[in-house]
Amino acid sequence: MHQPEGTNAPAQDGTEGGTQDDARAIRALWAEMARGWAAGDAALFAASFAEDCDFTTVRGDKPLGRIGIAAGHDALFHGPYAGTVLDARVVAVRFLRPDLATVEAESTITDPAGLPLATTHALAVVERTAERRWSIRAFHNMIPAPRPAP
Repeated sequence: MHQPEGTNAPAQDGTEGGTQDDARAIRALWAEMARGWAAGDAALFAASFAEDCDFTTVRGDKPLGRIGIAAGHDALFHGPYAGTVLDARVVAVRFLRPDLATVEAESTITDPAGLPLATTHALAVVERTAERRWSIRAFHNMIPAPRPAP
């Protein structure tokens, strides 16, 4: 799935190897993360990730699995990001196999007054488990560098 460079327009889901139901279930992972963030609930935020998820933060930190993701976000929710909201948008889903896909996502964190604090971009790998539930296996998050003026 390709998105035109420099835009935030949503791309179509590539369902050649998966179904529209799979794509919806994958998008629901990001919605669940946003609900956890809004509630300041680090366990709910981290529930979308596999127990042994390979997670890289915007600073390059590598918390250990779901437990590490929850611990790191709990500190954020009780510290610099208390009361903030996460607007998480899945930009593209590309199925590599029926049970494996890549996901491109953008997120904006806003303060309690609704002012944007940060925008991030993530590339993730999601996998359907034996229980037929989708889970994030790998997640690399970054803050895009500003583009130079033309």
